[in-house]
Amino acid sequence: MSSVYASSHPIVHQKLAALRGVATRPPEFRALVRSLALLLGQEATADLPTREVSVRTPLGPARSFVLADVVGIVPVLRAGLGMADGLIELLPEAEVWHIGLYRDEATLRPMEYYNKLPARPRLTVALVVDPMLATGGSAVRTCEILKAAGVPRLKLISLIAAPEGIARMAQAMPDVPIHVGAVDDRLTDVAFIYPGLGDAGDRQFGTTPDRHES
Repeated sequence: MSSVYASSHPIVHQKLAALRGVATRPPEFRALVRSLALLLGQEATADLPTREVSVRTPLGPARSFVLADVVGIVPVLRAGLGMADGLIELLPEAEVWHIGLYRDEATLRPMEYYNKLPARPRLTVALVVDPMLATGGSAVRTCEILKAAGVPRLKLISLIAAPEGIARMAQAMPDVPIHVGAVDDRLTDVAFIYPGLGDAGDRQFGTTPDRHES
């Protein structure tokens, strides 16, 4: 079964509270997504292996450590873009791949519309970022694509998850740990996380009409 790590960090909880609010406008929403991704990224990468190096300081050599992995950041378009910004700040040398999926509203299945990965991937670990782990369909499909491309290790980072999405990941991708800000109650009959925050993509990019989905 997938390991699920729900953050206990008080600043993560405070930022999630602001993110959920119906009065939070797109500029503030984007800033919160970015900072939450950085905080959750720190938690998700705490167990990455390191290798020892020697760094020369102004006073002499210092025993130091750097990442042993080649790390990739894989935002699921379009909602994952804001999270990728925060992770790039944390890992500026990481490779960034993009996978475009949308949910067919009739079948609720993920439909792939963009996939441009390197012919010879160098990654040893990929951080998949998708703000909402709802049905789990997009997360599972993204992990399938990355595994087929030869990426040996994956981690999923989401802001909010539903139990249904966690269960689907656990069944399809039991080796992929899940790092989330919060686990909410359930999915609605139209597969939105409840209480959630609405549509993360619309709220980031200002495409929400004058209503608030939940």
